[in-house]
Amino acid sequence: MFAAATTELSALVHDEIALAKAQLRQDAKRIGAGGVLGALAAALFLFSLPMLNFALAYGIHTWTGWNLALCFLLSFLANVLVAGVLGLIAWVLTKKARKSKGPQKVAASMKETAGVLQKAKPHPRPEPRALEDRSPAAIEAVARSSS
Repeated sequence: MFAAATTELSALVHDEIALAKAQLRQDAKRIGAGGVLGALAAALFLFSLPMLNFALAYGIHTWTGWNLALCFLLSFLANVLVAGVLGLIAWVLTKKARKSKGPQKVAASMKETAGVLQKAKPHPRPEPRALEDRSPAAIEAVARSSS
Protein backbone atom coordinates (compact mmCIF):
# COMPACT_ATOMS: atom_id res chain seq x y z
CA MET A 1 0.00 0.00 0.00
CA PHE A 2 2.80 2.40 0.95
CA ALA A 3 4.74 1.48 -2.18
CA ALA A 4 1.71 2.20 -4.36
CA ALA A 5 1.18 5.57 -2.66
CA THR A 6 4.86 6.42 -3.06
CA THR A 7 4.73 5.48 -6.74
CA GLU A 8 1.61 7.57 -7.30
CA LEU A 9 3.10 10.53 -5.44
CA SER A 10 6.29 10.24 -7.48
CA ALA A 11 4.28 10.14 -10.70
CA LEU A 12 2.29 13.17 -9.56
CA VAL A 13 5.44 15.14 -8.79
CA HIS A 14 6.92 14.19 -12.18
CA ASP A 15 3.72 15.35 -13.89
CA GLU A 16 3.82 18.65 -12.00
CA ILE A 17 7.44 19.15 -13.05
CA ALA A 18 6.54 18.37 -16.67
CA LEU A 19 3.73 20.94 -16.49
CA ALA A 20 6.13 23.56 -15.12
CA LYS A 21 8.60 22.81 -17.92
CA ALA A 22 5.86 23.12 -20.54
CA GLN A 23 4.76 26.48 -19.19
CA LEU A 24 8.33 27.76 -19.03
CA ARG A 25 8.87 26.54 -22.58
CA GLN A 26 5.81 28.54 -23.68
CA ASP A 27 7.17 31.66 -21.97
CA ALA A 28 10.55 31.12 -23.60
CA LYS A 29 8.85 30.87 -27.00
CA ARG A 30 7.09 34.19 -26.41
CA ILE A 31 10.34 35.85 -25.40
CA GLY A 32 12.02 34.30 -28.43
CA ALA A 33 9.27 35.58 -30.72
CA GLY A 34 9.65 39.05 -29.23
CA GLY A 35 13.41 38.91 -29.73
CA VAL A 36 13.06 37.71 -33.29
CA LEU A 37 10.58 40.46 -34.11
CA GLY A 38 12.89 43.03 -32.51
CA ALA A 39 15.81 41.76 -34.57
CA LEU A 40 13.61 41.76 -37.67
CA ALA A 41 12.62 45.37 -36.98
CA ALA A 42 16.27 46.36 -36.65
CA ALA A 43 17.27 44.47 -39.79
CA LEU A 44 14.39 45.97 -41.74
CA PHE A 45 15.33 49.42 -40.57
CA LEU A 46 19.00 49.04 -41.45
CA PHE A 47 18.99 47.03 -44.67
CA SER A 48 15.89 48.36 -46.36
CA LEU A 49 16.64 52.02 -45.99
CA PRO A 50 18.73 52.58 -49.11
CA MET A 51 16.60 50.58 -51.53
CA LEU A 52 13.23 51.56 -50.12
CA ASN A 53 14.19 55.19 -49.75
CA PHE A 54 15.19 55.52 -53.37
CA ALA A 55 12.18 53.65 -54.73
CA LEU A 56 9.68 55.37 -52.49
CA ALA A 57 11.19 58.83 -52.90
CA TYR A 58 11.21 58.63 -56.68
CA GLY A 59 7.70 57.17 -56.65
CA ILE A 60 6.38 60.02 -54.50
CA HIS A 61 8.23 62.54 -56.69
CA THR A 62 6.72 61.08 -59.86
CA TRP A 63 3.24 60.87 -58.37
CA THR A 64 3.08 64.30 -56.70
CA GLY A 65 5.79 66.37 -58.37
CA TRP A 66 7.08 67.55 -54.95
CA ASN A 67 10.67 68.45 -54.27
CA LEU A 68 12.90 65.36 -54.35
CA ALA A 69 14.41 66.09 -50.91
CA LEU A 70 10.94 66.12 -49.33
CA CYS A 71 10.14 62.83 -51.05
CA PHE A 72 13.28 61.24 -49.59
CA LEU A 73 12.30 62.49 -46.14
CA LEU A 74 8.82 60.98 -46.43
CA SER A 75 10.36 57.71 -47.56
CA PHE A 76 12.61 57.66 -44.50
CA LEU A 77 9.68 58.40 -42.16
CA ALA A 78 7.71 55.50 -43.65
CA ASN A 79 10.61 53.14 -42.86
CA VAL A 80 10.85 54.47 -39.30
CA LEU A 81 7.10 53.96 -38.85
CA VAL A 82 7.24 50.31 -40.00
CA ALA A 83 10.24 49.58 -37.77
CA GLY A 84 8.49 51.27 -34.84
CA VAL A 85 5.36 49.15 -35.26
CA LEU A 86 7.41 45.94 -35.37
CA GLY A 87 9.41 47.07 -32.34
CA LEU A 88 6.19 47.83 -30.44
CA ILE A 89 4.84 44.36 -31.21
CA ALA A 90 8.10 42.83 -29.99
CA TRP A 91 7.94 44.86 -26.78
CA VAL A 92 4.32 43.81 -26.11
CA LEU A 93 5.12 40.12 -26.63
CA THR A 94 8.14 40.30 -24.34
CA LYS A 95 6.18 42.15 -21.66
CA LYS A 96 3.35 39.60 -21.88
CA ALA A 97 5.79 36.72 -21.44
CA ARG A 98 7.36 38.35 -18.37
CA LYS A 99 3.94 38.78 -16.75
CA SER A 100 3.07 35.14 -17.31
CA LYS A 101 1.95 33.31 -14.19
CA GLY A 102 2.88 29.84 -15.47
CA PRO A 103 5.37 28.78 -12.77
CA GLN A 104 3.24 30.37 -10.05
CA LYS A 105 0.24 28.31 -11.16
CA VAL A 106 2.26 25.12 -10.98
CA ALA A 107 3.62 26.02 -7.54
CA ALA A 108 0.09 26.67 -6.28
CA SER A 109 -1.07 23.36 -7.74
CA MET A 110 1.79 21.51 -6.06
CA LYS A 111 0.99 23.17 -2.71
CA GLU A 112 -2.65 22.18 -3.10
CA THR A 113 -1.65 18.60 -3.87
CA ALA A 114 0.65 18.51 -0.85
CA GLY A 115 -2.17 19.84 1.34
CA VAL A 116 -4.54 17.15 0.13
CA LEU A 117 -1.94 14.46 0.72
CA GLN A 118 -1.23 15.73 4.24
CA LYS A 119 -4.91 15.56 5.13
CA ALA A 120 -5.33 12.09 3.67
CA LYS A 121 -5.58 9.31 6.21
CA PRO A 122 -4.24 5.87 5.46
CA HIS A 123 -6.77 3.10 5.14
CA PRO A 124 -6.44 0.36 7.73
CA ARG A 125 -4.95 -2.82 6.38
CA PRO A 126 -7.16 -5.86 6.41
CA GLU A 127 -6.00 -8.47 8.86
CA PRO A 128 -4.46 -11.46 7.13
CA ARG A 129 -6.45 -14.60 7.53
CA ALA A 130 -5.00 -17.04 9.98
CA LEU A 131 -3.72 -20.39 8.79
CA GLU A 132 -6.56 -22.10 10.60
CA ASP A 133 -9.09 -20.33 8.42
CA ARG A 134 -7.55 -21.61 5.22
CA SER A 135 -8.65 -24.77 3.61
CA PRO A 136 -6.60 -27.89 4.37
CA ALA A 137 -5.96 -28.42 0.64
CA ALA A 138 -4.24 -25.04 0.34
CA ILE A 139 -2.08 -25.75 3.38
CA GLU A 140 -1.13 -29.14 1.95
CA ALA A 141 -0.23 -27.56 -1.42
CA VAL A 142 2.02 -25.01 0.25
CA ALA A 143 3.66 -27.72 2.33
CA ARG A 144 4.35 -29.85 -0.76
CA SER A 145 5.82 -26.95 -2.74
CA SER A 146 8.13 -26.02 0.13
CA SER A 147 9.78 -29.39 0.37
